[in-house]
Amino acid sequence: MLENFNNNYFYSKDGFRILYHTNFLPSELKESDTVIVFNYGLVCSNGHWEKQIPFFESLGYKILLHDYRFHFSSSSSENISDCNFKGIVSDLHGLISELKIKNTIMIGHSMGVNITLEFAYQYPELVKSMILISGTVLPPQDIMFDTNTMELITPYIEWFSTTYPKVHEKLWTTSYLNPLVRFLVRRGGFNMDKVPDEFIQIYMKRIGELSPDIFLKLLNEMKEHDIAGRLSAIKTKTLVIGGDKDQVIPNYLQDILISRLENSELYIVKDGSHVPQADFPESINQRIYKFIS
Repeated sequence: MLENFNNNYFYSKDGFRILYHTNFLPSELKESDTVIVFNYGLVCSNGHWEKQIPFFESLGYKILLHDYRFHFSSSSSENISDCNFKGIVSDLHGLISELKIKNTIMIGHSMGVNITLEFAYQYPELVKSMILISGTVLPPQDIMFDTNTMELITPYIEWFSTTYPKVHEKLWTTSYLNPLVRFLVRRGGFNMDKVPDEFIQIYMKRIGELSPDIFLKLLNEMKEHDIAGRLSAIKTKTLVIGGDKDQVIPNYLQDILISRLENSELYIVKDGSHVPQADFPESINQRIYKFIS
């Protein structure tokens, strides 16, 4: 996705190997440079930024991509409890410090909004501005699809994964091959007129590369995340983006962010889904560029 990218690994203080990509060499970085950092969502990947990365690179922005612990080529441990927001934010801070980055613009989507907010709260001096897309600071189990159905079915999913682990893993890794499952994911999370089935197939195939345990663990991390009560302490300049047809995270949740982040503004995308940056990349890119420039 980056035209001129460098792949490397950062080793966290607790021993995790974090894969990252940059379109610059650390030796080229000036203290005054601002780096765009992308934080993707729950069991997602940097593929959700495929239309944003080349756009901002073409404008001369320095870019940092990274994979969370337990994700893709970043390392895992035998203990799923190590997959948590505290560790992810610590990894990101360690990476940014090692690269000697002093200024960032953070762009987060869905769960990446939680990561971005937590980072901005802990390290405000490193975040010049942030863009929050389709996020929630309320437990997703209570509000996903504007119902608490997820809260009700999660125990059954946990029971099934524990009782039939091999079947659960098989279903998880091969779901991208099922046209019906792809259709349901596309209909529920994307604008079907804008995002083709091929995008969904690639997206779900990448999901299948992850451990199925990650989804429930990080969903619970979102539930337990206590950032809502600390939002008023975050003074970072913020652009909140939501799609008016987001079926996953109801649009009114963006109003909560706006009301509690004092230095924020709202951009609602007409006919935008939970992933508006994939639905309408041109308008999203231009709106973010206007905001950060």
